[in-house]
Amino acid sequence: MSTATLDRSLGFVDAPVDASLDLYAEIERLKTEKNAILLAHYYQEAAIQELADFVGDSLGLAREAANTDAEIIVFAGVHFMAETAKILNPEKTVLLPDLNAGCSLADTCPPDAFEAFCDQYPDHTVITYVNSSAAVKALSDIICTSSSAAHIINQLPEDEKILFAPDRNLGAYLIRETGRDMVLWDGVCIVHETFSERKLLRLAAKHPDADVLAHPECRDAVLQHADFIGSTSQIRRYARDNGPAKFIVATEEGILHQMEKDNPHNTLIPAPPESGCNCSQCPHMRLNTIEKLYLCLEHESPEITMEESLRKDALRPIERMMEMSAGIK
Repeated sequence: MSTATLDRSLGFVDAPVDASLDLYAEIERLKTEKNAILLAHYYQEAAIQELADFVGDSLGLAREAANTDAEIIVFAGVHFMAETAKILNPEKTVLLPDLNAGCSLADTCPPDAFEAFCDQYPDHTVITYVNSSAAVKALSDIICTSSSAAHIINQLPEDEKILFAPDRNLGAYLIRETGRDMVLWDGVCIVHETFSERKLLRLAAKHPDADVLAHPECRDAVLQHADFIGSTSQIRRYARDNGPAKFIVATEEGILHQMEKDNPHNTLIPAPPESGCNCSQCPHMRLNTIEKLYLCLEHESPEITMEESLRKDALRPIERMMEMSAGIK
C-alpha cells in the first residue's frame, strides 16, 4: 500500500491520478486484491453505481454491511451511512471516499441540542431516522429508515409516547400513516424540501397520464399530489412493477439510473425544485467521484473510526431496527 496519507484539511486523499489509467478496471482490481466490497446509495452518480457490488437504500445498505465477509467496506454514500457500517462492523476497515460527504438532515440535529430536547420528554420512546450521526443514534431507542418507519411504529403499543427525529416531513407523514401523535424534531432534507408543488402541478397537467412517485421526506404540499409515496427502493419497485408507463419522480434524481435499467420502456420525469437550480441532486452525495473512490481504495483512506463506547451505544438502537424491520423490502 502507498504511503500517501489523507489530507485532513481536505477530507479526502489528495494525490495525482495517472490520466492514462482505466480507473474502472483499477477499482475492480483493488476490490479483488484487498477483499473489499463497494456499497453505493441510489443517490450516487451512475458511474459509481455501475461499479458497486450492491446498490440500495439505507435499509438495504445496512443489511449488506451487516452480512458482508469482506475485510474492507467502501461506502459510496454519505458520512452517516459509513458510520452505520462501522457500528455494525467494528473489526472491519470502513472507508468513505470524501469525509465532507455529510447530510443536511443529519446536520440539523446536533447531539447536544438533541439530548436537551429528549430530556424534555423523558417518558417518550425515541425513534430516530437513520439519517443522523452516530452520537444522535446513541441517544435513541430505535433507528428506522423511510421504508421501515411505519412498520416499526405500528409494532409499539398504541399508548406508547413517541419522539421522532430528525425529519419533520417524514414525521408528519408517519403521523398520518400510523395515527400516532408524535413529538417531532424540526429538521429537513435540503433536496426533498425544495420540490415545488406549483411546478409539480404544472408538470402533472402537462403529463396527465403520469403517476407521481414521491419520497416521504417531501413536504406535505407535494405528497398530497402523489399517487405513490415510498422509500427509494419502494419507488424503484413501484415503477418496475407498474410499467411500461410514465412517472414523475420526486426524490434525488440518482435513483433514475436504476429505474431506467429496470424498465427501459418507462418514461421517467424528475420533479422540479422551486428554484431553477439543479437542487434535485444531493450536493453531499455528489462529492464522491470515481477518482476519489480509486484513491480511497488505493490508499485505504479516509477511514471511519469512533470510540468503542459510542459504537456500542449506537449499535443497540440499530439492532432493534434490524430486528423490527425483518421482512421489509
